[in-house]
Amino acid sequence: MSRHAAPVIAFAVACLGIAVFSSMDAAVKALSLAIGTYNTLLWRGFAGIGFGAIPWLWSRPARPSRAAMRLHVERGVVSAVMAMLFFWGLARTPMAQAVALTFIAPLIAQGLAVLLLKERMKRGALLGSAMGFGGVLVILWGQAHAAMGPDALLGAVAVLLSAVAYAYNIILMRRQAQLADPYEVAFFQSVVMALCLALAMPWFAHLPPAGHVPLILVAALLATVSLALLSWAYARAEASYLAPVEFTGFIWASLWGFLFFDEKVGLPTLAGAVLIVAGCLIAARAPDMERDVIP
Repeated sequence: MSRHAAPVIAFAVACLGIAVFSSMDAAVKALSLAIGTYNTLLWRGFAGIGFGAIPWLWSRPARPSRAAMRLHVERGVVSAVMAMLFFWGLARTPMAQAVALTFIAPLIAQGLAVLLLKERMKRGALLGSAMGFGGVLVILWGQAHAAMGPDALLGAVAVLLSAVAYAYNIILMRRQAQLADPYEVAFFQSVVMALCLALAMPWFAHLPPAGHVPLILVAALLATVSLALLSWAYARAEASYLAPVEFTGFIWASLWGFLFFDEKVGLPTLAGAVLIVAGCLIAARAPDMERDVIP
């Protein structure tokens, strides 16, 4: 499908990408609890290089441009920092709460898209983000009354710092998608992230037990697929329009947290999820049907 595909289709593909990414979050949380965050991300990164190389090389790619390579390196470094902070925090907080905290990222990203990409803020995107953020506040209000472990505060701070990095990552994703195809993006992000993490191998790396290798491979495959889907979507719609799809990740985080980690979901969580979904549906209206809020 061409880069001029309907924005609603790009929005739907981005939602699918977030669903796949959230499934990867659950796999990485399980691995982080078992073998540690660093080793989980390190070996997932090396496996991701293999998964990313297959479709990229199969497409007989041209040599990446210098501008594209700069973005590949920049986003890979930002992603490595972001991932370490997020998954370290995720291992210490419930999935639903951790993902809820990351929802400041789309709000920051929409402002950055206006400042850095000279995009126009659409009324639907602004209203959708406001409703989504309202859902996050409801969720956090409910989580404030839940019993948390002693490391929960540090975990929450790490997730919030990761969200700030992710907001800038969204902007890089949009720029990167305009210069490179999804296969190239997925491959080089895995390469750069793995190289960044490999710098600490002499001090922290350990071979994972054989029983954890299948889940590492699954996490790497899910990460590669989600990167490709999100890159495809961001090549066909503006970052300020797609940013609210991040809110759908909470629904998946709640489901996987309940199924795999026995993390209960209360009424405030459900009420917040309703607001998030409503906000995303409003934001999914075609951009050309919306008036600009910020020209």
